[in-house]
Amino acid sequence: MNFWETVTGSDLTRDWKAFETRAEALPDDHRAAWGQIKEHLSPHGDFTGRNLTPILDAALGLLEEAAADGQSAHEVLGDDIPGFCTALVGGEGSRTYRDRWREQLNRNVARKLNRLGG
Repeated sequence: MNFWETVTGSDLTRDWKAFETRAEALPDDHRAAWGQIKEHLSPHGDFTGRNLTPILDAALGLLEEAAADGQSAHEVLGDDIPGFCTALVGGEGSRTYRDRWREQLNRNVARKLNRLGG
């Protein structure tokens, strides 16, 4: 990845288009699971979502392998897709973008209050 791709995000656009092209070839239940996986992983992304690219690639690969083996998405992922996604990003309590923003806001407010008080 070169500097220009990093700045413009064109590499992410290319990756997302490739993911969606791969997902279109999946059976209906696998495509539905893919949509849920994207939905449940997105809060764990950084500002650009670049940190999720390898995780999404692996999850899509798992769905592709399951489809090739004739397994349903339910057989592979089970009933708890949100739990599956939580496990992918590091388990229960893993930080989301909201957590990171809240922490940053709290630090900024505390710093301003310290300046005013002292």
